[in-house]
Amino acid sequence: MIEVNHLVKKYGDYVAVSDLSFHIEKGHIYGFLGPNGAGKSTTMNIITGCLAATSGEVTIGGFDIFEQPRQAKKLIGYLPELPPLYTDQTVREYLTFVAKAKKIQKKEVDAEVARVAAEAHVDNVIDKLIMHLSKGYRQRVGIAQALIGDPELIILDEPTVGLDPSQIIEIRELIRKLGENHTVILSSHILSEIQAVCDRVLIIHHGKLVAFDEPDKLGRVLSGGNTIEICAEVPEAELRGLLETVDGISEIKMLESDEASCTAVLSVGENEPKEICREIYSAFVKAGKVILQLNPIKPTLEDIFLRITGEAAVADEADSTDAEEVSQAEPEVEKQ
Repeated sequence: MIEVNHLVKKYGDYVAVSDLSFHIEKGHIYGFLGPNGAGKSTTMNIITGCLAATSGEVTIGGFDIFEQPRQAKKLIGYLPELPPLYTDQTVREYLTFVAKAKKIQKKEVDAEVARVAAEAHVDNVIDKLIMHLSKGYRQRVGIAQALIGDPELIILDEPTVGLDPSQIIEIRELIRKLGENHTVILSSHILSEIQAVCDRVLIIHHGKLVAFDEPDKLGRVLSGGNTIEICAEVPEAELRGLLETVDGISEIKMLESDEASCTAVLSVGENEPKEICREIYSAFVKAGKVILQLNPIKPTLEDIFLRITGEAAVADEADSTDAEEVSQAEPEVEKQ
């Protein structure tokens, strides 16, 4: 669906996007993450054809966004962080304007406006002035304009920023629904939102891609494999003895321990945690011992994000230090 190859964007000496490459497939909801200034909005503006690149290639559905912008842009629906709304128009007037701008055939405009209004759930306010709508409804109108023309790709930049909790839930449900028929790229600072909605995550840092995978897989890589937390009413020695009867446990790390109970984290590598949990439970039942807690540990997207961007920052600092040392080093001059 999208191919980004060796993308670079410079503003003078500042590099906003640095040799960025990735591939987006059809039929998924992708989360696009990065710290402030990481290059997220710049990348999305380039992908949508709103901004020129310094170098590199972007193709949408096989069309080069720089060489074939009309064909490529027909496949894209875009909601920027600040929705491009004309607040003195009604929802119907605004969506009609956008439909005409997108070259929807005149005889199909009314039907297309009705379709996107229903899909974005703004059909009940279609004849109200946009200035009189709540922020949640304005975001829905912004999503509706992105849906005009039924594009294959929907790009949403911070679609829930400034919304109250109930509005956020409504927009999340709408995004999930969109993912059933469209490829969606979602940029958000709310990491729980990305984890709840997206099935793929891209993380960029200083304009570079530092991670791209399913959230669960990223978590397993960071933790060195799958892990399980157990808390049981047995002393440490007995806990270890019972766990030794279970295959697949590679390491036992004690967190708390006393004469009556203990808590530990178990490393199980690539083994299925739920299956290991069943075997542990069976072993404790046979021994007549009580398990107070037994569950697989899933790192949150916040854990993953902080770990990956932190490691990238350390690597960048090391590279910068090495470069500075090389630039400041003076060649030795042989004495005569």
